[in-house]
Amino acid sequence: MRLTDFWTRLEEAFGPGYAASIASDQVLSQLGGRTITQALAEGEQTHVVWRAVVAAYPDRVPARLR
Repeated sequence: MRLTDFWTRLEEAFGPGYAASIASDQVLSQLGGRTITQALAEGEQTHVVWRAVVAAYPDRVPARLR
């Protein structure tokens, strides 16, 4: 998954303002205690980060985006 696709999905699932907050403020155990922003900056693959988002927020991510 390309980085632009990742951000599009995140914004679609959470809304533009909240997606930015989720990415920078929420620490996900699925990412080893890192935020989305930290994981991506450290070179984690986007599909790995996306799977962590889906696992952390199963009720927020629509099935079509999974």
